[in-house]
Formats: sequence, structure tokens, C-alpha cells
Amino acid sequence: MPPRLRKTALVAHVASSVGWVGAVTCFLALAVAGYTATDEWTMRAAYTVMEIIGWTALVPLSALTLVTGVIQAIGTPWGLLKHYWVLIKLLITIAATAVLLLYMETLSVLADAAVQPAPDKTVPDILPDFSPILHSAAALIVLLVALGLSICKPRGLTGIGVSMFRSASQRR
Repeated sequence: MPPRLRKTALVAHVASSVGWVGAVTCFLALAVAGYTATDEWTMRAAYTVMEIIGWTALVPLSALTLVTGVIQAIGTPWGLLKHYWVLIKLLITIAATAVLLLYMETLSVLADAAVQPAPDKTVPDILPDFSPILHSAAALIVLLVALGLSICKPRGLTGIGVSMFRSASQRR
């Protein structure tokens, strides 16, 4: 990949990854606010906004992080499957994106409950719910692990990386 394109891909990847971490942090703050709210309207608003953040920030940023990460890995000497840290980051990103997409259904149910009054005109029985706190806290930890791998780049070649290294050495 030419240097200018490689740097553009790197900027896109770092921006989407950091944006994803920031969006998860905001989501966690809303989840805590919704769970601990002392008034019904704050709680209802928090669950409604969490769904909006999910669809407009979390899902797009997770997909963009995955796509730009693959582009970045393929276009650099690190490769997609040569180094353990890149492979682990790829698996983390795929798993986190998959869990997020699956969780969006639950989040939509919670947001729908937040806008519908219960039969007695109070908060529906499923609210408040601890699961958004649990999921966003776990997501934040997982994303910070991926960030740490990006910075530390621990040594270690995968079997594919070792084979590529050997075949390159034999050609010399």
C-alpha cells in the first residue's frame, strides 16, 4: 500500500476505534444513569437514547473499525494472520461487533418499554435493567484490551507468519 494511502487507512482505523471506545463510554454513562435514576422520565430518556446511540454510533463505528482494521492489516507488513496480536485484535473486533448486533434486539425491547406506559401508568416491569451496564462495561474492557494490543504489539508469529517468514528467508 502506498504510504499516503496507508496513513489514511491508519487515521480512519484509529478514529473509528477511538470513536467506538468513546461511544461505549457514553453508553455506559447513560446505562448507569438509567439504572440509578430516581425519576421515571430520566430513566425513560436514558433507555431511549441508548438505543439511538446503539444504532447511530456503536454499530457504524464497530463496522468501520472492523473494515478499516482489515484494510490496515492487509496493506501493511503486519499482515492479517501473521502476528498473534493482529489476529487477536481481529477476533476481538469480530466478536464485539457480533455481540453488539445481537444485543441491539434487547436494547430495542428496552427502549420500546421505556416509551410505553405500563397498565398502571408507571414504569414497565422490565425497567430498570442492569444488562446495559454489564454489556457496555464488558465491551469497554474488551476494547481497551484491543487498544493495549495495538500499542504494545507483543511478539509472536502465528503458524502462517512462521511459514511466510521461512519461505521469505529461503528465497534470499
